[in-house]
Amino acid sequence: MASQVTFIGAGNMAGAIIGGMIDSGYSADAITATSPDDSALAPLRERLGIHTETDNASAVAQADVVVLAVKPQIMQDVCTGMRDAIQARKPLILSVAAGLPADTLEHWLGGDLPVVRCMPNTPSLVGAGAAGLYANARVTDAQQRIASELLEAVGLVEWVDDEALLDAVTAVSGSAPAYFFLMFEAMEQAGADLGLPADTARRLAMQTAYGAARMAMDSDKTPGELKRNVMSPGGTTERAIEHMENAGLRNIMQSAMRACAERAGEMADELGKR
Repeated sequence: MASQVTFIGAGNMAGAIIGGMIDSGYSADAITATSPDDSALAPLRERLGIHTETDNASAVAQADVVVLAVKPQIMQDVCTGMRDAIQARKPLILSVAAGLPADTLEHWLGGDLPVVRCMPNTPSLVGAGAAGLYANARVTDAQQRIASELLEAVGLVEWVDDEALLDAVTAVSGSAPAYFFLMFEAMEQAGADLGLPADTARRLAMQTAYGAARMAMDSDKTPGELKRNVMSPGGTTERAIEHMENAGLRNIMQSAMRACAERAGEMADELGKR
């Protein structure tokens, strides 16, 4: 029998995970989503056939897993509003809200709870996500497997042993789709400057990125080895890579990702003190 899963929040990320679960064979009858506004629930109910509720406490009363998928700024009010129902059931808590430490969530929900924090990214919306997960000491092996199954429905899952490493996950994957979108913008502009129609340059850049990612994921070679395989001595690729290296691309990426991780830690501190 499938675990009963309740999603608190019915936004894009919740919808993506629910859709991925159902596509993977999970029973829609075992899934409930909540929102204070039924108009936000109607599309999920009609498209996916799941249960919906406008009352969080009622929705978690029979849940084995509760997925917290609301904005961090309203999370405290949401948690305290269903604290008694959560304490009566003691489900696995899975949070996809950025920046909120597991201890803070557990405290808001009354304590003594298994909590998994997840840092997903926006490609989860198209089933190609990458997520870092952290489990507190109360999470059992079986619950950890359940959390993996839910998030694997929309992409890759990697576990970290130290919650602080979720800041690094944010830098490497959580915020990283924007890095590639920036590169697409730059490549589109460069292609246009070289005479290509902008939309042609955009499509070529995006397809090339997709192909390169596929090659890297399917290969047993490191990215460095794959890069060298494309670089003929004295050729065009070597010239471009040498220019990027000389311009400090590696240092730019490292400093940008360090800044991203630092900001993730600052946000966690700010939200945890509320």
